[in-house]
Amino acid sequence: MNITILTYGSRGDVQPFLPLSLGLMTRGHSVKLAAPSRFKSLVEEHGIQFIPLAGEPEDLSRRLNDSGHNFIKMVREMMDHAIEIGADVLHQTEAACQDADLIIHTFSHAVGAHTLACEKNIPDIHIQTFPMFTPTGDYPNVTMPDLKFRSLNRLTHTISKQITWWTSLFGFEQVRRRAGLPKRKLYFPFADDPLRPPTPILCAWSPSVLPPSSDWTGNIHVTGYYFFDVDRSYHPPDELRSFLDAGDPPICISFGSMVNRNAERIDEIVRSALAKTNNRGIVLSGWSGLRNQLNNNLLYLDVVPHDWLLPSCKMIVHHGGAGTTSAGLRAGIPNVVVPFTADQPFWGRRVHAVGAGPKPIRVKNLSVGNLAQAIAEAERDVTRKRAQTIGQRIRSEEGVKRAVDLIESHVSDWRNFKV
Repeated sequence: MNITILTYGSRGDVQPFLPLSLGLMTRGHSVKLAAPSRFKSLVEEHGIQFIPLAGEPEDLSRRLNDSGHNFIKMVREMMDHAIEIGADVLHQTEAACQDADLIIHTFSHAVGAHTLACEKNIPDIHIQTFPMFTPTGDYPNVTMPDLKFRSLNRLTHTISKQITWWTSLFGFEQVRRRAGLPKRKLYFPFADDPLRPPTPILCAWSPSVLPPSSDWTGNIHVTGYYFFDVDRSYHPPDELRSFLDAGDPPICISFGSMVNRNAERIDEIVRSALAKTNNRGIVLSGWSGLRNQLNNNLLYLDVVPHDWLLPSCKMIVHHGGAGTTSAGLRAGIPNVVVPFTADQPFWGRRVHAVGAGPKPIRVKNLSVGNLAQAIAEAERDVTRKRAQTIGQRIRSEEGVKRAVDLIESHVSDWRNFKV
């Protein structure tokens, strides 16, 4: 079976699809992975065919960060970004799916990919790293606080789905008009269609972190996270090895791909909180570009594989992105979440709900005092032991196998449905 996977965003939006691709390839399937061009080497070094997509995810990160926690603003920023690069991405995704027997898509591609699948009369599957198209009364849309009433929580999901559909209609029309392309009928993957079985939604997170909701429909499945085995081939730089050997386990500071205009202020708060709590730190600076003077208690690095580094750390302070949250929980260490935007506050609340870390601190409210207090809470035995338990559960799950089984089962059902 020829499978095309369409994703977009930061490394955390791309990396889960590497082990999934390899799992599918092990079953004999041919896989193409389409993602922003900056991830070409990351994908190809694993032997996966890569299709580059236009646009800079760093620009999208900056836009989302500026939108704060306002869902309408987030959708508008994503739409504006999509319109700017849309003509190129349309051509690239259509080419990537030309010989596909199955299209797997994420949030950014949901409408376009499903439309392609409908036109080609092939199955499609949606994979999400945060709950977006899965209405429930258990919790609201990920950008909103709990509204206490199940009916109101569920309403926020209905509204967000409708907003996504409306903005997709508008955005696609703008892209096609600017490119001189004719109008095109679009199809929403989560609307009732008597001519197609429901599009499966695979939730790529651990049921130990967010269990399935009792009011979900039957096409929604929680598979577990998609991880590689620990990278034994990674060779740390000498400065990292020396730093780890020089003292107590450090705290990992990892704000991923978030681009924040107040990066220097945040960095100063982190440094002061580490000093106040007598902790050492490793700062994975990513796109922030921060490079402060080194000392015996602080080390700045660009990128280190989380699965290699985190078992040597006492805890992780991070932005709450789905990828970093999964890595921190898998390592079995406490997580202190400082969310910036999008789904990050939601995952911060889940970390606290399962006992693996303190309440999240929104980045706009971050101070030396509340970060130091959160670190102290994360150092408590009860938090540490709970994080270890969650980590053990996650490491025992087989998310890739579960996802591949569901993918193959749906394609089999699809063929029977067509007959």
